Amino acid sequence: MITKLQVKYIQSLGQKKFRDEEAVFIAEGPRIINELLGAAAITPVSVYATRGWIQENIRAGKSSPSFQVIEIKEAELERLSFLQTPNEVLGIFKKPLYAALDFSNTLSLMLDGIQDPGNLGTIIRIADWFGISNIVCSEDCADAFAPKVVQATMGSIARVKLLYTDLVALAKKTRPLQLYAATLDGQSVHQQQPIKEAVLVTGNESKGISAALLDCCQHRITIPRIGQAESLNAAVATGIILSHIVKR
Repeated sequence: MITKLQVKYIQSLGQKKFRDEEAVFIAEGPRIINELLGAAAITPVSVYATRGWIQENIRAGKSSPSFQVIEIKEAELERLSFLQTPNEVLGIFKKPLYAALDFSNTLSLMLDGIQDPGNLGTIIRIADWFGISNIVCSEDCADAFAPKVVQATMGSIARVKLLYTDLVALAKKTRPLQLYAATLDGQSVHQQQPIKEAVLVTGNESKGISAALLDCCQHRITIPRIGQAESLNAAVATGIILSHIVKR
């Protein structure tokens, strides 16, 4: 049985302020929860689940879990859930925190002002698909650990390292690392050779990459436009470019 205090606490984690204070985040649904419970980089704190989920995933196991498991009814889950359609289980996990990222011998992403939660979550999922483990976000990006972003990652947040920092300062410190800006002008992605060590920079959905950060980029890369659309969704553009530049 869940208490009123627990309900209030979980609901408070919908706000970034409280997630940051507690250094935790929320995930929901069997698929994401099972991925996170099996991830080495993620530490579970507590799980609130229906009896059916617990019987199938916890009681059927050979050992007792190291985290708190609370059985709740579907009606109680609806009170806790941040989803339109609650699904069996909600979990609280500790945020993985990284003071720095290693950019050597790898392709990484740099996101400048990506403010749409769905876009950010999809980019994290795309990065995971292409084997990219580093994403650096500007401080005005959406919170990667907001419930909507976590859901959009479909569990990929467990395998991608995220760092929020001043991108211009980082770009200057990481020279001579090559930065490739995704812009509307530049070399066609079709002419770009696979890249082994660099950072792909993607900008804000409407404003693009800031002028100061663009000045730090040594290269510009673009997806040739055939039709009349003004621009591409940031996540879509990131996926298309990665499909051309990731070294197989």
